[in-house]
Amino acid sequence: MAKDVEVQRRLSISRVPIRKQDPDERKRNWDEVFLGFDLEHARVEAMRCLHCPTAPCQDACPVHNDIPGALTLLEAGDPHAAAQKFRETSNLPELCGRLCPQERLCEGECVVAFAIRPDSHQEPPVSIGKLEAFVTDYQRTTTGIPVPELPPASGFRVAVIGAGPAGMAVAEELAKLGHACTMYDAWPEPGGVLLYGIPSFKLGKEVLQAKVRYLEELGVRFIGNTWVGKDVTIDDLLGSGFDAVFVGTGAGVGGSLAIPGEEQRGIYAATEFLVRGNLRPEQLPEHMRGPLVIGKDVVVIGGGDTSMDCVRTAVRLGAEHVTCVYRRTESEMPGRGEEREHARQEGVSFQFLTIPLRFIGDGEGNVAGVECQRMTLGEPDESGRRRPVPVPHSEFVIAADTVAIAIGYNA
Repeated sequence: MAKDVEVQRRLSISRVPIRKQDPDERKRNWDEVFLGFDLEHARVEAMRCLHCPTAPCQDACPVHNDIPGALTLLEAGDPHAAAQKFRETSNLPELCGRLCPQERLCEGECVVAFAIRPDSHQEPPVSIGKLEAFVTDYQRTTTGIPVPELPPASGFRVAVIGAGPAGMAVAEELAKLGHACTMYDAWPEPGGVLLYGIPSFKLGKEVLQAKVRYLEELGVRFIGNTWVGKDVTIDDLLGSGFDAVFVGTGAGVGGSLAIPGEEQRGIYAATEFLVRGNLRPEQLPEHMRGPLVIGKDVVVIGGGDTSMDCVRTAVRLGAEHVTCVYRRTESEMPGRGEEREHARQEGVSFQFLTIPLRFIGDGEGNVAGVECQRMTLGEPDESGRRRPVPVPHSEFVIAADTVAIAIGYNA
């Protein structure tokens, strides 16, 4: 009986509103949209956790974070211990709290969202991701990320190719075992997609910089502007004294539409568009250091989170009209609903059930528009989503002096 009363008490707590910048304000800066919790409000949100015996949120987490355990510590007023609880199973909790699709993972399985209440009203799940970000930010900005005591050097040397999330996690774990690690990357600075892909309005650069400093304190070295396979080979690395090589280069090759006119000026792959729009020239390879000049009409093709990064970057770069073109309906879009909501709030328009046919030029080698065709949904394809089918005689043109292609990545 007492347990039932406690469960109902927790279920009666409404979700704590998550503060974020006003759309009109955030369109003019690159700061993170979410302003986060303070400790008092974070503790209240943590109190909503029911501490389910089976912990479905933990099962849904790819790294099986002890979410109830972390929220118990936060509820008790110890965000440092809560942060450490997340760090027991995750190398990048401050990043995962911001970037993981929690609505499909831990929060998607949170019992709070579908529990039966006496008055039959529904509440959203516990804000697990935002709380994970809060406790790790609290730790980072007060005491810093704790550096563990390292064992004696093992004498083994490992080359880590790729300084993105995978490479950083591997380097951290190997360093904690006493192995000497050197990360190599083709980009000038470490971070991979976390720096050269995720815009600052989703992940503040200071969060990543703190993680890089932590790795340096563990003894991890970074060598940038080095393309392994061109500038140096794996055999070269092994021949120079490394005992092992880890390859974690990610999927960095952007997809191409392969339609007429794609070679015209003003048409960018998503990664180039994002890095030139978000980063300082000295953080980029020399061939990307020229200013990114965009026009007033920007079209972004694609429906995932990268396309939302592109449309929202275009808004901050001063575009007057930003349009996202996607071949299916919104319900089939693979990206986060939160990101689409933010894009709409910032003035982005959407053309669903639309596919580009060709890029129209201005006669001088610059893109001037995108000829598109309306689609309808047919039978499901191999992905399980209904296949888009062209609607005859439905062609139309969207004005565009800048285009970003965000249709996925390959290795």
